[in-house]
Amino acid sequence: MKTLPVNGFDMAYLDIGQGKPLLCIHGSLNDFRAWMPVLKPLSSGRRLIAPSLRHYFPDTCSGTDGTFTMAQHVEDVIAFIEALDVGPVDLVGHSRGGHLAFRLSLKRPDLVDRLVLAEPGGALDETLMPTDGPDLGAGAGTRAHVAQSAEKIAAGDLEGGLRAFIEGINGPGAWDRLPAADRQMREDNATTLLAQVNEGRLPFSRAEAEALTPPTLFVGGADTPGMLPVVLRALAAHVPGAKTVIIPEAGHSMFRQQPRAFGDAVLAFLAETPSSMRGNLQ
Repeated sequence: MKTLPVNGFDMAYLDIGQGKPLLCIHGSLNDFRAWMPVLKPLSSGRRLIAPSLRHYFPDTCSGTDGTFTMAQHVEDVIAFIEALDVGPVDLVGHSRGGHLAFRLSLKRPDLVDRLVLAEPGGALDETLMPTDGPDLGAGAGTRAHVAQSAEKIAAGDLEGGLRAFIEGINGPGAWDRLPAADRQMREDNATTLLAQVNEGRLPFSRAEAEALTPPTLFVGGADTPGMLPVVLRALAAHVPGAKTVIIPEAGHSMFRQQPRAFGDAVLAFLAETPSSMRGNLQ
């Protein structure tokens, strides 16, 4: 593990391999350990860099200091890339990290060569919300599970809060199916949910999707329920030239559930020549 001073914060990160930099941004309740299953394939012939965002393990989060915001995390990763001084990076973001990567690529496209968004998390505004398709139920896209989880954690019910969050994304029984190491990572980052409720994450818009300029790959899990696949399809339909890969026998944690398939899809995309980067891979 290394650290790099970023905006008054020592950002911890893994730095493995040699070659063109591939920067991987984790999602909610995760940290750099999330990428362990794909460290080997993604660092083959590349320099793989996986940071832990501000307030995530090994840092701590009180949930009250006001620096846990999406905007702050975007600025931190921008400063992190600039401090590495490696030029434009290939950028992979999962879930909340996918939302961050989307925002960063809009704000600083000069820092991103190619972009991989693995089920980016967030709500859709009215310009992207589909009018047809399955009924997702009341509150779809509101991310109510975050508030429910934070309330339980604040009341001292750590496991109940984590269960509410994980099952709010992956469906009933998902918490019980998590391996012990994955549960521990969530427990280590549980208090970030107290701040995530008010992180200032804006909904995705069609204009933003259409303005994204880096060649982009969307990756989804075939078994992911709820709103995340809807968000993925809506964005992929409007990001110019975007490609989509759906990983079979996997849900939202597709790179941990099917690491070989995820690694193959990402590396194939990153290896493409610019002239071939059009259309879907699925």
